[in-house]
Amino acid sequence: MKLSLVVPCYNEEGNVRAFYDAAKAVFAAAPYACEFVFVDDGSADGTFRELQKLIALHEMPVKVVSFSRNFGKESAIYAGLRNASGDYVSLIDADLQQRPEVVRQMMDILLDEPDCDCVVAYQEKRREGGLMTAMKRGFYRLIDRMSDVRFHENASDFRTLSRRMVNAILEMGEYHRFSKGLFAWVGFSVRYIPYEVQARTSGESKWSVRKLFRYAFDGILSFSTAPLRAVTVCGAGSAFAAFVYLIVVIVQKLTAGIAVPGYATIVVLLLFLGGLQLLGLGIIGEYVGKIYMECKKRPIYIVRTVLDSEASDGKDQGAV
Repeated sequence: MKLSLVVPCYNEEGNVRAFYDAAKAVFAAAPYACEFVFVDDGSADGTFRELQKLIALHEMPVKVVSFSRNFGKESAIYAGLRNASGDYVSLIDADLQQRPEVVRQMMDILLDEPDCDCVVAYQEKRREGGLMTAMKRGFYRLIDRMSDVRFHENASDFRTLSRRMVNAILEMGEYHRFSKGLFAWVGFSVRYIPYEVQARTSGESKWSVRKLFRYAFDGILSFSTAPLRAVTVCGAGSAFAAFVYLIVVIVQKLTAGIAVPGYATIVVLLLFLGGLQLLGLGIIGEYVGKIYMECKKRPIYIVRTVLDSEASDGKDQGAV
């Protein structure tokens, strides 16, 4: 039996060795084999150089998949799953905010409960400020109501999956990926356990407020057509209101001789309806743009180099 630790890395030069040492200490005496699958997501610092040093140690099985450029964490997760050979696969960040000891707890649950296919860690108490915590809570509640799949509040990508669940995820080769939604969509038996986020070993978070908003918006578009239905409802509501107002104006004119309201009313209605139309076109455009990118059939990521400590010479295995 083998566990694969999939570790997406983007500018984690100061973290990968510390993570490796911490995970090695946790799993060295584990009753199962363990391999590291580091995915270098086009880092601009010395991350790849540090990963090469780990290959040269020849202490534990290490595979390094290096991208030709930065494709994003979702692509790195997919690449890690594709290159993992373990019976169980764990997704964990390299900055040690997510501790390897929690992965050991996940594995204990999976081994004790053969019918369980996934153990997910969620933050019982967030360390962000009140505003950020409220926004994230609002996002989970919003997407949970808008989507056909259920999202557990505060559940992250930090999880351990069985091989059959990994294979199900790999069958979905869509270009625009939202892993939290994909994990929920495939189903399987899932357990949730709380964990406490630790301080970063080195560096700063790569997630800005703008990136988080974009990530949340992409997640909603990927797993819900509710925005399109909202456009339809707004259009139908506006048409109905305009029809009712037309009847009112006609009745007032015929029965009381009241003049039809003039310039100000027309301008306000035009601006309001024009704004609704542009909003609707924008939402439709987002969906059309995603369809356009999917139709191109571009690869989810491009590999520059693969290094494998278990290869015969441990050298560059070439692009995949």
